[in-house]
Amino acid sequence: MVSPPSAAKPERAYHHGDLRNALIDAGLNALEAQDASELSLRALARELGVSANAVYRHFADKDALLSALAAEGFRRFAREQREARAQVATAPVATGLGYIRFAQRHPALFRLMFGRFTRACDSAELQEAALAAFGELLEDSRSKQPTAEGVAAAPGSAAAPAGAAIDEATMLRAIARWSLVHGLSHLMLEGQLSFFGPGAASDQLAAGVLMASGLGSAPPAAPCGQAAPLAQPRGKPSTKASS
Repeated sequence: MVSPPSAAKPERAYHHGDLRNALIDAGLNALEAQDASELSLRALARELGVSANAVYRHFADKDALLSALAAEGFRRFAREQREARAQVATAPVATGLGYIRFAQRHPALFRLMFGRFTRACDSAELQEAALAAFGELLEDSRSKQPTAEGVAAAPGSAAAPAGAAIDEATMLRAIARWSLVHGLSHLMLEGQLSFFGPGAASDQLAAGVLMASGLGSAPPAAPCGQAAPLAQPRGKPSTKASS
């Protein structure tokens, strides 16, 4: 008895504009299991059931895809930082822990976002996303201003409007906090704290380090007649990976 021929697997169809987003999603999923250097446009095309030529219509080369992946990573990172900042009133180190958790959940993406490739890339999309993410660190570092009721207003509130000019003290606090959480993230990712015991990658240790550093302390209120604000940073912040 002759078996009927198996039905050919239908090629996945994408409407105009859908394939780019599908490739980004597939690339981000691939980064959960492999390093950015191992990504392949042709492999992603096979996974999505499309031709290599279709992929190259959206991304001229692998670097173009990596740029888009890093940009999406910064957008997701910024969103998580905003959500964490809403918890600061009850969890003072929420934003710092959010930074570290992002790195631990997405190590390959984190390294791509803050690696040499990203620093050298001149993509406008990536630059915009990276600056927006750094803006979240700036908002978290703003001085808390007293309201009419005498209660300190949270950063980003009406008393400390988002997007206002950045003074020198705020910029320095942001860089100091960034240096701390970024360095701690890398130490934990690379297992450099393992000699402290099996809990060296835990939230408890991270929270303890952040509190000991003073990160959980509220920024001081800006004094009257404070120094003139700094100009907004131009270009994306340095994203050179830690060694």
